[in-house]
Amino acid sequence: MDIDVEVDRSTQQALFERVRRHTGIVMTDRKWALLHGRLRRRLQTLALADYRDYLALLEGEAEEVGHFIDLVTTNETTFFRTPRIWDYLKQSFLPEWAEKHRGSTLQVWSAAASSGEEGYSCAMLFEEFRLTHPLFRYRILGTDISSQVLRDASAGIYQGRNLEGLRRSHPAMLERYMRMQGERGEMAPAARASISFRQHNLFKPLLEPARMDLVLLRNVLIYFDEAGQEAVLAQVRKAMAPGGILIIGESESLTRLNTGFEFMQPLVYRNRVTTHA
Repeated sequence: MDIDVEVDRSTQQALFERVRRHTGIVMTDRKWALLHGRLRRRLQTLALADYRDYLALLEGEAEEVGHFIDLVTTNETTFFRTPRIWDYLKQSFLPEWAEKHRGSTLQVWSAAASSGEEGYSCAMLFEEFRLTHPLFRYRILGTDISSQVLRDASAGIYQGRNLEGLRRSHPAMLERYMRMQGERGEMAPAARASISFRQHNLFKPLLEPARMDLVLLRNVLIYFDEAGQEAVLAQVRKAMAPGGILIIGESESLTRLNTGFEFMQPLVYRNRVTTHA
């Protein structure tokens, strides 16, 4: 069975509304082909005749909402994506933070962590820093709304394009922090010891007692409208330490938004320290 029948506008809009309700992502008519392409195989698997039946299933079966979220969210990432960010962390952020916070533990949040490459990139970079700063300590929390990618992140097993990219860009790190088994690589204990993953919706409070010193929220805001972006950033800021650093994606900017972040350099913002008279 192939779900290629014409879908009326009210059904399309109802599906767009479910995407927004469950993920915060805003879809318009031009995104219908994308959504249709992602959902039709699920309808085939469930032997449903049309999207109206699927909408009814979403309302009645909480478990199906998880499958729906996994299907409609985009999860593309690579190790050490956007080199300028990692250069900034290595050359500026880490030395400055370690000097100012001796004896403390760096708290890092990889928001929208996807399959974990960003979080493990942080772990490898921090382990390299520890080679010359043995007292340095850190904790990394990776979160995502998709339970499927979090299972992949927790497994820490990679192959294909992402692994080849790490081999080309950071061969020494791959050798130190990846255990190779044929064409597959598994993150070594040193890179896993201080990282954890759990499910989280960015529109809700993090509910994490630690105040985050560094938050990576990259290539996420582009999926929300302006109100959604400000709502997410408000939740992120609540979880951050005063003066903490926020890093966003290459296609994103906070310039026109009402936030408590101040620009430092492209892609890098600081959580403004508020004072009370």
